[in-house]
Amino acid sequence: MTQTWFYTIGAVFIVSLISLIGVFSISLHEDKLRKILLFLVSLSTGALLGDAFIHLLQEAFETCGNELKLSLLILSGLIVFFVLEKILHWRHCHIPTSESHPHPLAYMNLVGDGLHNLIDGMIIAGSFLVSAPVGIATTIAVFLHEVPQELGDFGVLLHAGFSRKKALLTNFLSALMAVLGAVVILIIGERLNLEDVLQVIIPITIGGFVYIATADLIPELKKETSLGKSLIQLIFLLLGIGLMLLLLLIE
Repeated sequence: MTQTWFYTIGAVFIVSLISLIGVFSISLHEDKLRKILLFLVSLSTGALLGDAFIHLLQEAFETCGNELKLSLLILSGLIVFFVLEKILHWRHCHIPTSESHPHPLAYMNLVGDGLHNLIDGMIIAGSFLVSAPVGIATTIAVFLHEVPQELGDFGVLLHAGFSRKKALLTNFLSALMAVLGAVVILIIGERLNLEDVLQVIIPITIGGFVYIATADLIPELKKETSLGKSLIQLIFLLLGIGLMLLLLLIE
């Protein structure tokens, strides 16, 4: 269990550091940043779907056993993420703010992002409780999703009037909520029957990943109607899925 703690906290902390990526976007022109983000969104969409269906679903079948229970838990994950967005008026937007693309207020964004990071930490910890390879696959999927997410969040905070220093600091503090989420799940895993914990966490994680990919990311990709760019998006999406397939080699 000590090794699981080490891997989990290390992985979550690395993912949290992505919140500082906004510093690299400062020098980029908005149009160039927008183009880069769309391809990153495509990659993260494929990674999330690939991790959900290639890695986590197999583990869910093994731990859950009951197909109806598994289906209901996956649906619960979808509904939980839907309700969270409705309550917080929060949306995983990965495109920088502009006059034609307004964002919620900065502090609402920080609250929503903090909760999102808390859940990410729980997801990563739950995956490492299954096995190190599954944990690594999930960490990579979350990592790829977080890159465009954090760039977008950084843009929201700057648009809301935050200084660059304040935007970076508050975004990083919000990202550290992932560590709290991971610790909570690891403690629960130590005190309760591990199989009982995984029976719930894994299907809900699948539902959450599918929701993020289909309800938040794919709609952003559909805004691009150019044939050439759409083909590139498809290639990056398939690359994300392919990356999850390659990770099967280390299991």
